[in-house]
Amino acid sequence: FFLIAVLLQVIMRSVPLLASLFAVASGKAALPRNHALWVRGGSDGYAAACDQAYQNAISGAQAELSKFSEEIESGSCVVDFGAKSDAVLAAAMQGFAASAPSPADASDQKMCAAKAAAVEGLLEPSLRVLYMKQLLLLREKALARYKVAAKASENSDYEAMIDADAFFGSEAEASTRAGWDYSAERASLQATMNEVARAKKRLADTKLAAAKAQQEIMKLLQTQHSQIQQLQQVAYGTATPLNLGLAYRVPDTNINLSVGHQQGRTNVQLSCVPDESAPLLGPNGFTRGVGPGNLGVSVSLTV
Repeated sequence: FFLIAVLLQVIMRSVPLLASLFAVASGKAALPRNHALWVRGGSDGYAAACDQAYQNAISGAQAELSKFSEEIESGSCVVDFGAKSDAVLAAAMQGFAASAPSPADASDQKMCAAKAAAVEGLLEPSLRVLYMKQLLLLREKALARYKVAAKASENSDYEAMIDADAFFGSEAEASTRAGWDYSAERASLQATMNEVARAKKRLADTKLAAAKAQQEIMKLLQTQHSQIQQLQQVAYGTATPLNLGLAYRVPDTNINLSVGHQQGRTNVQLSCVPDESAPLLGPNGFTRGVGPGNLGVSVSLTV
């Protein structure tokens, strides 16, 4: 009788446990975290479930980050990068919260909060790296925009600088999320544009100085030429505007006599020059001269 009483007592104590296991197996109820079956390995199971939720959230967000990276590396800016970054973080956090198991005690809550913070802590630096790359790309585009506009007109440096700065500001603002800042990149762009403008001004000043120096040289040469003419007038008398030249070849000889009067001076030249065209004119050469006595005359009058 004693053994039968002990057996009946064990069966009576096992009935609630068997009923709980049947309910959990059929999906009608969840096993409480404080149940005896959770005592061994309970915390390890919750940590593994949190890790799985963490990995799922990270993998989904990494796919979006890869798309952003490919677009930026191709030279195209991601439109509204700031808003899209917020959406990626929000989706990752929501995905983790949805797939993570519900905490049963303070320890589980602490573990879940740490994993949620780890999700944001991993994704936020990656998004910031892409943000810095986008800012550099926007800076290059704004600088190229400034150079094209400044080259179109010599007097539009200021307007081109304002336009490029406004372009960078609007695009960078759309790419920025709360806590991010682009003031350093904007200051760098402005400094670069100012340096380009100063270099352009130095080049223009150099060209202007070279043109001015050339004008001074031409003016000096003209002054020296005028002084030389004045000295010639003093040395040879006042020059007349009449220039006269006479040339005479003695018939049947190679003797050529030329007389010239130019700028108040008279030159007489006697030369012996063979008549190379004689064989072409026949055995007797010229049979009749153009002027009297085969005399050639050239007159130049300066007014």
